[in-house]
Amino acid sequence: MNSKIILVNIFRWFLLLFIQILLLRNLSFYSLATPFVYILFLLLLPFKIPNLLLYLIAFATGLTLDAFYDTLGVHTAACVALAFVRISFITVTVNKDNFDEPEPTLGNMGFKWFSIYAILCTFAHHLVVFFLETFRLTEFSYTLLRCLLSAIFTLFLIILIEFIFYNRKAR
Repeated sequence: MNSKIILVNIFRWFLLLFIQILLLRNLSFYSLATPFVYILFLLLLPFKIPNLLLYLIAFATGLTLDAFYDTLGVHTAACVALAFVRISFITVTVNKDNFDEPEPTLGNMGFKWFSIYAILCTFAHHLVVFFLETFRLTEFSYTLLRCLLSAIFTLFLIILIEFIFYNRKAR
């Protein structure tokens, strides 16, 4: 990786965590839909990042958010689960050896691939967050509803952000 990609990702990490902690922390619709836009940072990390480094970055990102949300490791576990789903999905769908694109963005990969990728990773993240937060199965349907609505809200914001910074590559 070159230094430009590293600097862009450091800036992206600070910006998305800043937005999440200061702007979106208290944004909730009837305690059903809470956006977690910070996961976009983990989604947009380069393809060729080593798996161990990805897990460490996911752990640090979740730990940072846990420090501000006082959630005792919920976001840390969710970010590590997201990293696992990301690695699995990219391994199955992309041949990284013959691939020119550095990042899995909407402009590089196309709408269909990016949408499936974002949906799987977001739902995995939100399932872990909300079920660890609730930590009981008596409210299973309510927790699943919160997970679904929050994931839809988060996906809407992620796709919106990606379209704002959309950079179409010539194929």
